Amino acid sequence: MTPPPDKRAQDKRTRPRNLQSRSALAGEAAAAAAEVESALLAPQDSESAAFFDVDNTVMQGASIYHLARGLHKRKFFTTREILGAAWKQAYFQLVGVEDPDHVADARASALSFIAGHTVQELEELGEEIFDEGMAHRIWPGTRALAQMHLDEGQRVWLVTAAPIEIAQIIARRLGLTGAMGTVAEHVDGVYTGHLVGDMLHGPAKGEAIKALAAREGLDLSRCSAYSDSYNDLPMLSLVGDPCAINPDAKLRAYAREHGWRVRDYRTRRKALRAGVLVGAVAGAVTGTVAAGVALKGRRP
Repeated sequence: MTPPPDKRAQDKRTRPRNLQSRSALAGEAAAAAAEVESALLAPQDSESAAFFDVDNTVMQGASIYHLARGLHKRKFFTTREILGAAWKQAYFQLVGVEDPDHVADARASALSFIAGHTVQELEELGEEIFDEGMAHRIWPGTRALAQMHLDEGQRVWLVTAAPIEIAQIIARRLGLTGAMGTVAEHVDGVYTGHLVGDMLHGPAKGEAIKALAAREGLDLSRCSAYSDSYNDLPMLSLVGDPCAINPDAKLRAYAREHGWRVRDYRTRRKALRAGVLVGAVAGAVTGTVAAGVALKGRRP
């Protein structure tokens, strides 16, 4: 039955507030979980910092895909499930545009494959998977930018939709201050299959940075932020020094219109991306099927 007009209006008013509250909760949880290396000396410039998105900004492609691929090798889930992830990874890597449906699917699949596993297990495997599938995908140019901020006595945080555990591994391996990522609920060290708030994506990244800035005494007008995606405008618009790295078309246009810095470390020519995309998807699928067949062949 169709609800009366006043009920429909109430629903429309409630939904945005619910989305906003989930983003705020995700941001607060990410800021609270942000790892600050205690061994680091006190920053020379305590009021400014730099914030880096991860996927296609710090590293080539989507970190959640590389994590999923590593967990697939360890039989966390099936070959059929990884095939879908392979297509989304190839699309994101070569077209450079985040699809909201892919983001939602990544959330659902991520929760399904970690539910029932322990935090310690994911952290230990994450270290191995970083060495196997992520370390060689770090963009040297972006890493140099992060190091520049560190050399200037500033702190550097990653801000990503990837699980906080993986984000912290990447930050630690790159010698950064810490990381904020999606926080999955766990009880007694075991994942429940639920998130704290929502994915750290879009508006939630902005909330996380504001919460961290309040906690650490940062002046956001003196801070920098880096991302490849138009979806990260809530993060980029918060700081005095935003920079588009390997930007998608919408972010590139927005950055140029507003006089933001733009850096592109990709070597593929845009004119060839459509053709390469087909080959990349075929390669990803072929490799994954081969891995599945090999696993199947070893079974009694």
